[in-house]
Order: sequence, then structure tokens, then C-alpha cells
Amino acid sequence: MIKVLFVDDHEMVRIGVSAYLSSQPDIDVIAEADDGTQAVDLALDLRPDIILMDLVMKEMDGIQATKKIIEAWPEAKIIIVTSFLDDEKVYPALEAGATSYMLKTSKASEIAKAIRSTYEGRSILEPEVTGKIMNRMRAGQDTALHEQLTEREKEILLLMAKGKSNQEIANELYIALKTVKVHVSNILGKLEVHDRTQAVIYAFQNKLVE
Repeated sequence: MIKVLFVDDHEMVRIGVSAYLSSQPDIDVIAEADDGTQAVDLALDLRPDIILMDLVMKEMDGIQATKKIIEAWPEAKIIIVTSFLDDEKVYPALEAGATSYMLKTSKASEIAKAIRSTYEGRSILEPEVTGKIMNRMRAGQDTALHEQLTEREKEILLLMAKGKSNQEIANELYIALKTVKVHVSNILGKLEVHDRTQAVIYAFQNKLVE
């Protein structure tokens, strides 16, 4: 039997979802809470298998409650069930330690399925949430690499991609050879590559040059 703690500040939501979940042969809603503070106390006292956590609540919101529960009990499995898909809710909730993220527009049967999957160790995310995470990861990768180059470094990288030597770059940009070498070294470091060839390959792969 999967023991569930259901946290939501809307009584009708708790009544409806709890009734459905309790009708399932493998799920038992052992307690309910209507705010984050109560959720933390019940979670740490009862140690349920799954915690269904609303985000927007009085006293303490779901993100704060999730963070406190995970800090005290890292093994806790928390499923966010909310109406919100904005970045200010999704990322902080997952970063706080939530395992899964569902929307209140989901069918009760889908929430039950998410409970079973999360209990078995899988993370269940709404498709929109998965898309947000992938976009953020891609943005993070871009920022970590060529987006951190200065305008001068980008200019030198383009000249490197054209096959220019350090001396030729120095002549074309009217800067000292030593300065070019410093810029090239910085470019390699920021792009996390070991030599000029890898830097040029990176430039072409990321369509920085035609």
C-alpha cells in the first residue's frame, strides 16, 4: 500500500482527489494538510511514501515546504500538483527537491498513475515542464560557452576560423601579437577546448561562421 500525504489549501480539491485515491486498492491517503507548515510537520512525523504538494498556500508555500522536507528527509518523494507552469514556480520547485510535477488539470487517474510511478523511483513531468527544462539546459550550455566570449574574442575566433595565424590576426586588428595570444588562450578556456582546431570546429558546429 502506498501511503500518501495530500497537501492543498482548497478543501474541495482535497475531498475530491482524496476520495478517488482512497478508492484505489494500492493507495492510502493517510493524512491531509492545508498549508506548508502543517505539511512539513506531518511529513516528518508520518514519513509517507508520497507527498502531493500544492504550491500556492498561506503560512508557507509549497516550494518552501518542499525544501524544508527534503533538507530534513532527503529520501522524501514529493509530487507537485499545481495550476502553475511559469518559470518562477517550476524551477524553484524542482530545485527544492520535488520528484514529479503535475498540473491540477490532470485527471485523477493520471495523478494516481504519477503516484505509482514516483513511488517506483521514476520522475513524472508534464510535457510542458520537460520542454522548459530542455530549453533551460540548452540556454545554460550556450551561456557557459560562446555566449560568454567578449566581442573582441568573437572577432578573433572568426578570423581563426578563416585560417588566420596569430600574426595575421594582430596585423589585421592592429593589436600586439602578445595581445592576440592572450585572447586566443581566453577563447580556448571559455569554449572548453584544447587547441585552435577544436575552437574552429566549435565555431562551425554552432554556426558562428558561414
